Amino acid sequence: MNMNFKFNGGLGLVIALALLAGCAVGPNYKQPAVNAPDNFRFAESRATNSLADLPWWEVFKDPQLQDLIRVALTNSYDLKQAVARVEQARNQAIVARSAFFPQIGYSGNVGRGENALFNAPTLNSGTTDSSAQTMLNAFWEIDFWGRIRRLSEAARAQYLATDQARRGVTISLMSQVAIDYFQLLDLDRELEIQRAATNAYAGSYRIFSERLSNGVASKLETDRAAAAQANAAAVIPSLEIQIASTENQLNILLGRNPGPVPRSSLAEQPSPSALPEIPAGLPSALLRRRPDVAAAEQSLVAANANIGVSIANFFPQIGLTTFLGRGSPELSAFTSGSGNIWNVGGTMTGPLFQGGALRAQYRTSKAQFEEAKAAYQQTVLTAFADVSDALISKQKLAEQDVFNAQAVVALESSVELATERYLNGKSSYFEVLQAQQELYPAQRAQVQTQAGELISVIQLYKALGGGWPATGTKLDSAKH
Repeated sequence: MNMNFKFNGGLGLVIALALLAGCAVGPNYKQPAVNAPDNFRFAESRATNSLADLPWWEVFKDPQLQDLIRVALTNSYDLKQAVARVEQARNQAIVARSAFFPQIGYSGNVGRGENALFNAPTLNSGTTDSSAQTMLNAFWEIDFWGRIRRLSEAARAQYLATDQARRGVTISLMSQVAIDYFQLLDLDRELEIQRAATNAYAGSYRIFSERLSNGVASKLETDRAAAAQANAAAVIPSLEIQIASTENQLNILLGRNPGPVPRSSLAEQPSPSALPEIPAGLPSALLRRRPDVAAAEQSLVAANANIGVSIANFFPQIGLTTFLGRGSPELSAFTSGSGNIWNVGGTMTGPLFQGGALRAQYRTSKAQFEEAKAAYQQTVLTAFADVSDALISKQKLAEQDVFNAQAVVALESSVELATERYLNGKSSYFEVLQAQQELYPAQRAQVQTQAGELISVIQLYKALGGGWPATGTKLDSAKH
C-alpha cells in the first residue's frame, strides 16, 4: 500500500495508518501519457517490423567496417567510461539496499589512567585504574514509512538509467564509426575523381602545348589549359587533409593512435543501389527500444521515488539497537562472568523544527520530478523527429542520386563530343574546358550523394535504437 502525503492536517492519522500497514509514503510511479503518432512521418509504408530489429552486423555488411566496429567495441574509451559509470551506479544501488539489513559493527578499548575509566574522565578520588572493553553493536532501522524502499527504488532506477546510457553510447559509437568509414570511402572516390580530372587537364595542356609549338593553338588556350590543370591539382591536397583528419577521428573511436585506417577498395565499396527496402516499424516500439528514451524514463522513476524519500523525512526514524560485549575496570577480572555487557532497546528520532528545510526539500523533489517529466517527454519528441529526419534524408538523397547520375552521363558524353570537335577544328578549347569543368564537380557531387544515402541509413538505424541486443538489467548480482 502507498499513500500520497499532503500538508493539510491529519498527520496523526497518517502515522497511525503507516504503523498498521507499513506504507511507503509518496506517489507510485505512473508513466506519463505520450502522444505517439500512428506512423512515422515520411515512412513509406506501415510495417510492424523495423530495421532496428536487425543486428548491426547484418546492416553494416562491409567486412572491413565490421572489423572496425569490433575493435571500437573493445577499445573505445568512451564506452569504457560508460561501463565504469554503470558499475558505479550498480554499487550505489547495493549501498541503498544495504539499509534493509541490520548494520553490525564492533568496538573495543583498553586503557589505564588516574580519574579515568574506559578511556573517559571519571572522578574516582585520584585512583589509578586499568580498564578494558569489547563490544558487538547492531542497529536496524524499521522502514515504517518506506524511506529505505524509496531510496532503493531511486538508486535502482538510476542504475537502469545509467545502463541505458551505456547502450546509447554503444549505438552512437557504432554509428559514428560507420559514418566516418563511409565518409572515408567518399573522400577516396572524390580523390580518385580529382586525380582523373588533373590528368585530363594535363593531357589537354600537352595537346595545346604541341599545337602552340606548331602554330595551331593560341597562347591563351594553352594558358587556360595550364590554369585548369593547376586548379584541379590544388584540390588534391585539400582532400588528402580531409582523409587524414577523418582517419585520425576514426582512430580516436577505435582507441588507437593516429594512423591509416584499412578499408575496402573502390571496387568493393557498398552502393546505395544494394540497399534493401528499409521499414521503420511502429512509433510505439521506438519508446521501448531507444536507450535515451528508456534512460529518461528511469530518471523520472528515480525522481518520483525521491518525492517519497522527502516525505518520509517528516516522520521519525524508528530502529532497534543492541550491543553485546565484555568490560571490566580491572584487567584481572575481564574474563570473569561479572564482565558481561548487553542491551536491547529501541530508538526514535525525528524533526521538530528545521527552519523550513524539510518542506523546501519536498518542494525541490517535486520540482525535480516535473523537470524529469518534461525531459522525458522532450526526449520522446526528439526520437520521433530523428526518425523522420533520417527517413526524409534517405528518400530525397535517393532522388538526388538519380538526377546526379543522369547529369554525369550527359556531361561525360559532352566532354567526348567537345574534345572531338576541338581536335577537328570545329570548336574552340573553351567548349572543351567548359564541359570538363562541369563534369568533374558533377561526378564528385554524385559520390557525395551516394555516401550521404548510406549515412542516412546509419542515422535511421541509430534513430530507431538499433545496433545492440537489449539485455536484461536486473540487479541479480547486486542482491548478493
